[in-house]
Amino acid sequence: MLFKRPRHRIFDYQPRYYNPNEDEKEKRKKRLGFRTTSKRKKRNYLFLIYIALLLLIAFILMKLGEF
Repeated sequence: MLFKRPRHRIFDYQPRYYNPNEDEKEKRKKRLGFRTTSKRKKRNYLFLIYIALLLLIAFILMKLGEF
């Protein structure tokens, strides 16, 4: 033969353990809006850094305009 024949694909699927109690807890958390605080803190710090940089750039541009 000129070409290779395709072989069957083999999958190693291992089903995860399903715990209905944990599923209910996750649904409840999503419904109530619980989030980790670390993500919010990081966003707040980045937002403050961006504002500080913008103010610094504006201040430098104002000083350059005085000359």
